[in-house]
Amino acid sequence: MSIYRLANLLAPRSVALVGASARPGSVGQAVLRNILDAGFPGPFGVVNARRHEIDGRVTVGSLSELSFVPELVVITAPARAIPGLVEEAGRIGSAGVVIISSGLGHGPGSLAAEAEDAARRHHLRLIGPNCVGLAMPDVHLNASFVTGTPRAGGLALISQSGAIVAAMVGWAAQRAVGFSGLVSVGDQLDVDIADLLDFFALDPKTRAILLYLEAVTDARKFMSAARAAARVKPVIVVKAGRMAQGAKAAATHTGALAGSDAVYDAAFRRAGLLRVPDLREMFDCAEAVGRIAAPAGKRLAILTNGGGIGVLAVDRLVELGGVAAPLSAATRQRLDAILPPTWSGDNPVDIIGDADAARYSAAVDILLADPDSDAVLVIYVEAAIASADAIASAVLQVVAADKRAHGDSAKPVLAAWVGADAATRETLSAAGIPNYATGGDAVQGFMHLVLHRELVETLAQVPPALPQAFEPDLAVARNIVVAAVDEGRQWLGPIEIKRLFDAYRIPMIATFVATDAAQAAHNAAGILAEGDAVVLKILSRDITHKSDVGGVVLNLSSVEAVRVATVDMLARVRLARPEADIAGVMVQAMLKRPNARELILGLADDATFGRVVVFGRGGTAVEVVNDKALALPPLDLPLARQLIARTQVSRLLPAYRDVPAVQPDAVALALVKLAQMAVDLPQIRELDINPLLADEHGVIAIDARVAIGAVVPKFGGREAGHLAVRPYPSQWQRHLKVRDGWHVFVRPIRPDDEPGIQAFLTHVSSEDRRLRFLAPLKEFSHAFIARLTQLDYSRAMAFVAFDAASGDMVGVVRLHSDSVYESAEYAILLRSDLKGRGLGWALMQLLIDYAKSEGLKRIYGDVLQDNTVMLAMCRELGFEVKTSAEEPSLCHVVLPLG
Repeated sequence: MSIYRLANLLAPRSVALVGASARPGSVGQAVLRNILDAGFPGPFGVVNARRHEIDGRVTVGSLSELSFVPELVVITAPARAIPGLVEEAGRIGSAGVVIISSGLGHGPGSLAAEAEDAARRHHLRLIGPNCVGLAMPDVHLNASFVTGTPRAGGLALISQSGAIVAAMVGWAAQRAVGFSGLVSVGDQLDVDIADLLDFFALDPKTRAILLYLEAVTDARKFMSAARAAARVKPVIVVKAGRMAQGAKAAATHTGALAGSDAVYDAAFRRAGLLRVPDLREMFDCAEAVGRIAAPAGKRLAILTNGGGIGVLAVDRLVELGGVAAPLSAATRQRLDAILPPTWSGDNPVDIIGDADAARYSAAVDILLADPDSDAVLVIYVEAAIASADAIASAVLQVVAADKRAHGDSAKPVLAAWVGADAATRETLSAAGIPNYATGGDAVQGFMHLVLHRELVETLAQVPPALPQAFEPDLAVARNIVVAAVDEGRQWLGPIEIKRLFDAYRIPMIATFVATDAAQAAHNAAGILAEGDAVVLKILSRDITHKSDVGGVVLNLSSVEAVRVATVDMLARVRLARPEADIAGVMVQAMLKRPNARELILGLADDATFGRVVVFGRGGTAVEVVNDKALALPPLDLPLARQLIARTQVSRLLPAYRDVPAVQPDAVALALVKLAQMAVDLPQIRELDINPLLADEHGVIAIDARVAIGAVVPKFGGREAGHLAVRPYPSQWQRHLKVRDGWHVFVRPIRPDDEPGIQAFLTHVSSEDRRLRFLAPLKEFSHAFIARLTQLDYSRAMAFVAFDAASGDMVGVVRLHSDSVYESAEYAILLRSDLKGRGLGWALMQLLIDYAKSEGLKRIYGDVLQDNTVMLAMCRELGFEVKTSAEEPSLCHVVLPLG
């Protein structure tokens, strides 16, 4: 993980401030005041070479003059002094530094680079520079210059903007919301957003993570950390710059459709993050996810004393995809018994404007007991008839009783006290009830909870593998693109594209190339003999959109018509684009598929996230219609189906009127194949198929363009360096022969291995479970095993071994690296009845080979002292074995990899 020494920064036992000031309005004074006001309980030193005392605190001239070694050093000194201060902090043994100061510059030779070099020499962690600092309320530390001291609670905020941190502190103070931590990352010289996601994902005090992003620098690291965090708790993200357009000069339709923000949106979806458009919605989302657990479904019961307000809430609920919970006959009967005859009789449950505390509490109690709803929204519209405080207190008593009765399975409750004063809302907040100014806002908070549950379920799904019948002819495909790149070309020709698509079994209309009218007529003769009309298209790498220059002619029904049209087209296009290199024309059959839907499928290259898959409505007006959705490759069928469902054109794929439905999964499978092409062939920069015709017979590509170029890895020199999401590493499949001729098949783990893992664990003794997990685990939940089987292969790898004869799973070995991809922790588990046959040794050797191929510098692990077999194997493999200083029952083992 990427949390090395982060606990020392974020929960330090001692702190020093360098650059404290007595000058009013200075950053140094504000940070000093905040540290003192927060009441940090540990040793705290103030460093200022020019003053002996500031605000009653005695100062020293340097860090080395302190009577203790500060774990955390906070710096507000001038930029020119910072490299030396970082060097001094490292030399005296500090663990980390927060650099609030700005003006250190960027790149080689800058003050920032000098500070970073000093930190690396001493294994220091750095936050900043150019940030507002951090606040960790649980340890009474506020090393920032925001106004006020945040209270402790369950939200963690990670922000690239200091102003956002200040805004969140102000909002939280008004809503009685507390934080497990607030960190302004600044320029991210060392500690970045991914590191902090890792830290707060594992922090038991953090219930949800709030994330303000301006840009991602290391997309693969970010995706890995974000996906891991989202599996275990809600991560809410606001991304600035939503309107910025990317790929304006893209050469293909798909490149033009893939704007930078759309790619970020696709990345957030893939990682399971809850994206909201602005701070207000972030606050509203945090109000819900920071206080209550996600409901089991999307059925909401709404209780109100104002009919119109309730109806508006239902409208908003349906608009956002929720369901107004139906009232069963039994629930109606119970409500009839306690409500006036004029109550609404349905959901929303309007209990009339004169409702008092007793009526509210009785109705809430009934709705909480109703099995046909997943959550309850209580709306109170301020009226002179009853006290808002009294009604709030009565509702809270019922909710508290329900929680006592049902514990974690209690039904979530949200509130909207319309027109109520701050004191009433604070009462609701203090009781842990998400509350909002309007019913619509409350409904949106509920739907954020629903979306989070759905995202987590998607992350934990066991998707089916790609149909076994599909296997591309990778050798042919690679030869096509590599040869074209070696020739210095930027585009594949139409015949090459047809061969490429054939290699991936993407159906494409037969295409002939003609350099002149005579050759075009000859090619057309064969098409016309089969009863099809002919289509002519201009052939030029310099012309992106053929129809714009008269480069497409349809429905040619004779050889002579083709000849004349070819002559006219070549003359017309040469006149319109005299600078273009025109190679001739393409001759194709005019397909008669009256029920076909025109779609666009393609690949684009994003500067941050690498290759992306684009899907949407096709045709000549593709950019005007702009009905598209994006996803990061690789894809499986469930992900491809989700991609399709996010477009308007998806509504046309089922049957309607007399038009038959598109062949099931034909489009989704084409998207999976295209995504696999993006994985296999990094030389493909952009690609679009427009149109792809889809109907009851399947799909067929009519026109396509493929831009190519030399491989330029965006994410280091490791495998699949052009992809933010690392693909399944099938090249690491192995057939092994171990002791006594036992044949074992080993491959990287897959999500669909979950059932096999469950069966495998039944053959592992309780003692072996204790030795592996350092605790006597008895049960393994779906969520636990899903986290083991669903890897992104970026910072983690696991190999599963199968008996080649029976197919039974017999062993698992795994590796998880730190953020800088230098060290990785290993773990291994074998079937208890098959130990002693050489499998453990073979799997460890494979893991070591993999680690070396990835450029890792060391493998390490913690082994119980009484696990003598594992310790003996580690020594034979060359591991250094030392008793843990922190836990004598453990040995820390390390294997340097050179």
